Amino acid sequence: MANKKERKGLPVLLTLTVAALQVVHHWTGPVSVALYAAGDEWPLVQAYVRFLRRCYVPVRDRVTFHAAFPADRMPEAAAQPEQMTEILSLEAHLDCFRPEPSLKELMRQRRPETMRWRTRHGYPQNHLRNLARRTCQTEYVFLVDVDVVPSLGLAQGLNEFLKNAQCGGASAAAPPAVLPRPPRTGAGPRVGQRPGPPQCAFVIPTYELDERVRFPRNKSDLVRLAGKGLARPFHHKVFIYNQFATNFSRWQNEGDADNAPVHVAYNVTNFEFLYEPFYVARDTIPAHDERFMGYGYTRNTQVYEMFVAGVQFQVLSPAFTVHWGLQSKQARPAWRELQNNENRRHFDLFKREVAVRYRRDPLSMVQPNRASGKT
Repeated sequence: MANKKERKGLPVLLTLTVAALQVVHHWTGPVSVALYAAGDEWPLVQAYVRFLRRCYVPVRDRVTFHAAFPADRMPEAAAQPEQMTEILSLEAHLDCFRPEPSLKELMRQRRPETMRWRTRHGYPQNHLRNLARRTCQTEYVFLVDVDVVPSLGLAQGLNEFLKNAQCGGASAAAPPAVLPRPPRTGAGPRVGQRPGPPQCAFVIPTYELDERVRFPRNKSDLVRLAGKGLARPFHHKVFIYNQFATNFSRWQNEGDADNAPVHVAYNVTNFEFLYEPFYVARDTIPAHDERFMGYGYTRNTQVYEMFVAGVQFQVLSPAFTVHWGLQSKQARPAWRELQNNENRRHFDLFKREVAVRYRRDPLSMVQPNRASGKT
């Protein structure tokens, strides 16, 4: 590792599947995983973590696991002897060549009451994102969803890039960054605090990939698949604003050699609210606001605060990440819409807090009658 180390923070429920295992095989740096479980699920979580560590050397060598529990469902001091006997017996027969069926076998041991409890409670992904970051203890973080797979060699490429990375070429309209609160302290910058040096977030373009094809070996391979309709920008059909400002057509036309070092290709110049790229940045960026739980406003609010603070988003090439499966737009279930509405109410206060914190409202989000937008 270089002096400026990068680490991937991966907040995740107990859904470590084949894609997640591909992450730790592709990413040769350390990985921080945050786990969330009801107390009576904890023995099952431990069993699956032991299974992963026993079966997969990259997990054993590079992944650290960190757990969070709901306050009203903490683990018992010790599992019931009958339960532990059953779990240990099941664990002994889990097949290293069948990670997903092994996970499903363990999940069948969950209590019906716990399953009903889960349907009534939002998933605290922002708390887990912050937990994964707090346990990284590195200068840079690369915070992604657990099923977003990095391109081959990305850890080494970023390591070389970050040795001499400088935040240059920022938009003249953007002020120097007011360094936001470090996630470990929770203390925000004082109103009127003197701006720090320019700060950048380095965007890694993310593509959806048809499950029938092989993982692209390099950028040229990915661009070829995109030309055939077998790859496309992440959330392009589901919600285009999610990644739109990355400008994928420009990225595809950059024409980098496949062995080119990781470098800044261009700045994001058309930032708009709801943009939520996957990026590498110093660990001084804002924490994710933990009032947002479940569906809606969980990631884009943190990216929006970075933008208001003056952080410049810069797109890297030929680096990329992949999400398996071409997604299609589907009707939202009722619970999802309820969570989105609740988070929209939180956002009405959040956007005002951000405007006061940084004394800026570059997108006029706090103007009267300004709609909060869709998610």
